[in-house]
Amino acid sequence: METTEKIIISRTNFEENMEVGGKATHLFHLFRLGLNVPEFIVLPQAFLQTQIHKNHHLAKDREELDVSFPSLIIPENVINQVIDALPHSAYYAVRSSAQDEDNTEFSFAGQYKSFLFVTKQNLAEKIVQVWESAFAPGINEYRKMHHLSDVSGLSVIVQVMIPADAAGVAFGLNPVNNNGDEKIINAVFGVGEGLVSGEYDADTFVVSKNNIDFKPAKKLTKLVLNQSTKAGIKTIPVPEEEQLLPALNEKHIYELVQVLDKLYEVFGQPQDIEFAVYNDELFILQTRPITTTLEKQSDKTNYTVWDNSNIIESYPGVTTPLTFSFIKNSYEQAYKLFCSYLGVSEKVIKENEHVFKNTLGLLQGRVYYNLKSWYHMLAMLPGYSINARFMEKMMGVTEQFDIPESYKLSTTKAFISISKMLLNMYRRFLGLPEKRKTFVQLTNTVIDEYKQINFEEKTVPELLVLYKKFEKTLLQEWKAPLLNDFYAMIYYGMLQKRCIKYQVSDNPNIHNDLLCGSSDIISTEPIHRSITMATFISKDEALRKIFTENDGQEIWHHLQTAEDEKSRKLKKEIEDYLFDFGERCMGELKLETISYSQEPWRFVHVLKAYVETGINAASVSDQVEDTIRKKAESEVAASLKNKPWKRYQLKKTLNKTRELVSARENLRYQRTRAFGIVRKIFFHIGQRLYSNGLLNEARDVFYLTIEDIISFAEGTSVDQDIKNLALLRKKNFEAYATQPAPANRLTTYGMVYHQNNFFEEEKPENLKGDLQGIGCCPGRIKGKVVVVKDPQNISSLNGEILVASSTDPGWVILFAGAAGVITERGSVLSHSAIVCREIGKPCIVGIPGLLDNLQSGDEVEMDGSTGAVKIINRHDR
Repeated sequence: METTEKIIISRTNFEENMEVGGKATHLFHLFRLGLNVPEFIVLPQAFLQTQIHKNHHLAKDREELDVSFPSLIIPENVINQVIDALPHSAYYAVRSSAQDEDNTEFSFAGQYKSFLFVTKQNLAEKIVQVWESAFAPGINEYRKMHHLSDVSGLSVIVQVMIPADAAGVAFGLNPVNNNGDEKIINAVFGVGEGLVSGEYDADTFVVSKNNIDFKPAKKLTKLVLNQSTKAGIKTIPVPEEEQLLPALNEKHIYELVQVLDKLYEVFGQPQDIEFAVYNDELFILQTRPITTTLEKQSDKTNYTVWDNSNIIESYPGVTTPLTFSFIKNSYEQAYKLFCSYLGVSEKVIKENEHVFKNTLGLLQGRVYYNLKSWYHMLAMLPGYSINARFMEKMMGVTEQFDIPESYKLSTTKAFISISKMLLNMYRRFLGLPEKRKTFVQLTNTVIDEYKQINFEEKTVPELLVLYKKFEKTLLQEWKAPLLNDFYAMIYYGMLQKRCIKYQVSDNPNIHNDLLCGSSDIISTEPIHRSITMATFISKDEALRKIFTENDGQEIWHHLQTAEDEKSRKLKKEIEDYLFDFGERCMGELKLETISYSQEPWRFVHVLKAYVETGINAASVSDQVEDTIRKKAESEVAASLKNKPWKRYQLKKTLNKTRELVSARENLRYQRTRAFGIVRKIFFHIGQRLYSNGLLNEARDVFYLTIEDIISFAEGTSVDQDIKNLALLRKKNFEAYATQPAPANRLTTYGMVYHQNNFFEEEKPENLKGDLQGIGCCPGRIKGKVVVVKDPQNISSLNGEILVASSTDPGWVILFAGAAGVITERGSVLSHSAIVCREIGKPCIVGIPGLLDNLQSGDEVEMDGSTGAVKIINRHDR
């Protein structure tokens, strides 16, 4: 330790392999890039640790020495060497440089001590204080929070002090909105310590291309050298006439922009730099990556928008890996088939396999649409080449993404392709009724065949063979539902537009009223059959007593063993119901859901709730929807009395819309039944794996993917310990269920699971006044609301208004007892809207922040026509 090189590291003897900490390493790089960095040296951690050892050796006989704390004494000869290495300054800045400080993951910003305007006389003292700050309690908490190992010390930077006229920080992108086309500069008068600590208001300069947006701050004070002590800093007032003047001029701003661009080019990621200006000269004091936004760069092709506002209706809450792996494949096949129908060539589809494989995403266990993939599929359609903006507007796309050149057709080719597509779609439209009929026959045949199979007798390989056959036979033959959904969307839009164009009513939702009362929607049958059974129970004193005095499991056990005629009749009705609708339950499209078919007592519990709350045929009118429809039809007839052609056009559109919307719901029920078979197959696979000691519990199978199970059975798995794999996933997904849900819509940059925020930056403020959504079924009612977050915790409602984030088809059991339905998400074609129209329940969907504004017990008035919700009285908060 006799030479300066071994004690201190300067700008001339630094080598890349030297361990001097993140901040010092960055300073050396800045200097080598030719940037104006004040002279500095580094006392490396290794040297300082050696001094600790020496101190302990010298003080080994001192009982008062606390060897648990690494006390440090800097020898006088070392201080002299530092001063000799920095001969051009009377003052120094002394800063930390820990090994994991200012890296790509953790900045440690503000965690360690730093000192400005340090004199030669107190240099050793300040070096020691910076060293000791590495062992402060706050540092330990920071390290624990980020799962970092214990600290062993740090290096210390001693730098020539710049007595700044102005100072600040500059960001290589806008850290507020992650916009890489904007740079943000904050600056104050004097040295920048007050700005970095957050105590002082600073000027803000938002720089984009050649534009500077200046947002001045009233800078009342500034930090400068403490003239009375000739050391350290002192706060002094800024003259009033200078308080609103900009701390930087355009020259310095554009110099900073050039520096940020250069650093981005060198480091490959946007930087956060500290700077100072003295005598009109810009100095760069340090740089570090913007740790929370490394992937959020200006490359617009490298971001994805995720949205679950519609798909959450089918997959509410946390969805397990097995379900996600199943539906991911199902959506891939469905979208390929759909694009093929719409005229996309097989060559283009094959070239873009990755687009179809990524239609869905899983964020914190929740299913999301990948809107980037959806947009790219839209851009493949022939019509997009002719009029991109029209296509985007027609399909309701608000986001735009760069699309590959290979998607774009010449105008001539696009017209030829779209002509062929329209001709084919018209043919398919004419053949749709027959195709729907064939599809229903196929699903009925296949599902009935699988219901006869005794899965208990099958091995895992045999069950997988059955699954693959089922998938090939049925799940890949989904042409009719895809086409029907497409035409339903088109005709629903046509009906709405014609009602507006023909000015048939002042009611903006009269098109919804006209769709009420379709008796052919199968989704309403579970309600009517359940009410019929509840009425039967309520009328018989013995049955009513059994249902009111026992729980669901006890009641089901009684019905299975009872010999009296009415109990046997009821049991038969329940079994028939379960055969037809046993898979129609809450979360019915999630394989992990326990259906009524699997545990019939759960449905019996629903009947019990109906009986206890008095829901029966007399209390629930089945004429409300007819009344709504007839009133709307009368209004249209009066409005178009002397306009036969318009009346004919509207009636033709209405009839076809009714047909398509009804068929949409009925075909969706076929999907529910198909998913029920898949659920049953994998439930039995879980039982086989559990009985062979390969899983801790049979239901742990839902934490494996289909690929995990198949590869394990066929010998291609890279992880043969599926028991612990399932346990690991189970732990993660159970944690997701206890955490707040990610935002409904969010944007990720670069690698999706790396350094992206899935949550809203700020919780939206409570809405003031009335809430406004989309009216889906008319009716104006007053009542108390029941906020339902987990439908498993409630069996029935008794005239309250059901309020939920969203609903899926399994919620219809709750609709019967509800006076109305209000949801935070959804659309006019969502399941809740369709079913409510059929049973005549006022319904409003799409109210942002609904669950933040209402809680159970609040009294509201809702208007299902206008979508307005008036809060009459709030329950005690």
